Amino acid sequence: MKAMILAAGLGTRLRPLTDDRPKALVEVAGHTLLAITLRRLREYGVREAIVNIHHFAGLVVDYLKQNANFGMRVEISREEVLLDTGGGLKKAAWFFLDTPDEPFILHNVDVLSSIDLDRMLQVHRQNQSLATLAVQDRETSRYLLFDAQNQLCGRRAGGGQEPEIVQPSKRIANKSGPIQPLAFSGIHVISPRLLTRMTEDGAFSIITSYLRLAGEGEKIAAFQADEYYWRDLGRPENVSQASSDVEQGVLRI
Repeated sequence: MKAMILAAGLGTRLRPLTDDRPKALVEVAGHTLLAITLRRLREYGVREAIVNIHHFAGLVVDYLKQNANFGMRVEISREEVLLDTGGGLKKAAWFFLDTPDEPFILHNVDVLSSIDLDRMLQVHRQNQSLATLAVQDRETSRYLLFDAQNQLCGRRAGGGQEPEIVQPSKRIANKSGPIQPLAFSGIHVISPRLLTRMTEDGAFSIITSYLRLAGEGEKIAAFQADEYYWRDLGRPENVSQASSDVEQGVLRI
């Protein structure tokens, strides 16, 4: 199985921890975020991964060499200009072309979780989805909206009541049943066919592609992960809390 780790961001919210290093090399309980993510993916059978880099890119390359790529095949996708999640994946699409029928994992480097990736992959295959997104019922600044069949049908900003319709969509406009707002957790299972359907160019969020494709009738599904540990590591205080969680045995890394 293959995976991509999204690690190119500037880590602005993590300053001062990222004043002299990329966010991928910020440490939780003595382990870098990149090492934690790679080891976790390896536990679930991932043997080949690609990592996009930008901020302090050379430090990431050196770190991987020093650690023998953690026993995996690890490729680098260097972004001279930040491409966001969608643009970053599109630039790295070549990595997945030789396994067109095998779903892959897309994972933010700055999230920690105990989400069962095997179970998520199983649900993805059973539903024959184009993409499956790990989501939770928690507060966030921007919600993804899912219908009664757990299919993506829109998004809205936190606190607002009306969905943001990115473009005309029968799936959104004709909804008569309940719509549930859920928080995305930065972990995806994706069928490579998505790569041929990404018509957006340059720097763009993959959510933009998901919303467009959902509006065209593609299955962009929710994997509800409320039962699992999850923490965003976008701020120094979150890193401190995660380290405490590891020390107290709340999370194993």
